[in-house]
Amino acid sequence: MRQPDLRVVLEEVLNTHNASAVVRTCDAAGILHIDTISSEPEPFPVNQAISTRTEKWLNFSHYSSVNECFRELKAKGFKIAATHLKKDSVSYTSIDYTQPIAIVLGNESQGISEEACKLADYIIKVPMFGMAQSLNLSVSAGIILYEAVKQRMEKGYYGKIRLSPEEFAYFKNKFLKTGSGL
Repeated sequence: MRQPDLRVVLEEVLNTHNASAVVRTCDAAGILHIDTISSEPEPFPVNQAISTRTEKWLNFSHYSSVNECFRELKAKGFKIAATHLKKDSVSYTSIDYTQPIAIVLGNESQGISEEACKLADYIIKVPMFGMAQSLNLSVSAGIILYEAVKQRMEKGYYGKIRLSPEEFAYFKNKFLKTGSGL
């Protein structure tokens, strides 16, 4: 019941623990694709103890710039919802997650880049009422993704296969090989 048109983008995420927890949450929500943006040639190494090896059920794409990633996603028809605590940010519950959408999460110390803010279709936030004005990366991912899950469940998206027959065959074969340790 993977959701091919619901993606997560991690921009310059450095903390392997947090990133691995996001990977686990993505798998639980039925995400198929995770995109990473990093100036490093290789994305973060997944900590299998934290991810519980769920990374093997996900498809990763790596980009060296925000522009490259967003251009490709928009060419495929995706809207971009970037997380940021700007004054004009809207609540994460106010947007339609049943459309093709990529949720962008930034790194632990700086959040998303100014470029990501400028290129995004939506700037969203999780409202906070305490003294701290940030949540752990994986907690934010879980809150937002499960709003998307709720909306998609209401529309029946998890009750049917949403991949084309070719995509289904490709990922089934890939996952069977991965799961068997080949």
